[in-house]
Amino acid sequence: MSRTDVFDIGRLGLTAGEGRRLDLEVTLQPLDFGGQRYDVVPASVPVRLDIAKMTGGGLSLRLRFAGSLSGPCMRCLGDATPETEVDSREIDQPGGGEELQSPYVSGEELDLAQWANDAFNLALPRQVVCREDCAGLCPVCGENLNEAGPDHQHESEPDPRWAALRELKFD
Repeated sequence: MSRTDVFDIGRLGLTAGEGRRLDLEVTLQPLDFGGQRYDVVPASVPVRLDIAKMTGGGLSLRLRFAGSLSGPCMRCLGDATPETEVDSREIDQPGGGEELQSPYVSGEELDLAQWANDAFNLALPRQVVCREDCAGLCPVCGENLNEAGPDHQHESEPDPRWAALRELKFD
């Protein structure tokens, strides 16, 4: 598999109704997410690209791959490496209006790296967690609740609205 950031669609010589399936490799960039830096592991991922020439001269494109982030869990700050599956589609139909023009196609070139990075970022979960049932950190002492025993608890602070009543003395 060869690493491909920009793919020359013209070299395929597709005619209307014809398509190709290609197995390529693309580099995904690290990203900042929720104020934290996350690396993509591995940085270069195998991708499957399906390209079909439509009868009006346009292109139908499909990109599929899986990638994993590596960084801190957003709940407990432990190591998190969630895998994300990507299945993205694009249409590029010249003269079809803005909705039918892919931002990744310019003439006969497909910016595969940008498309893969954008699709990966859009497919990410809302929170990067070490596991789905991560309990996070204790809001009082900061202990990792995934590792704390079931008896982990703290005395609740008295309600400050009742402070004046605690100062009353009865003789």
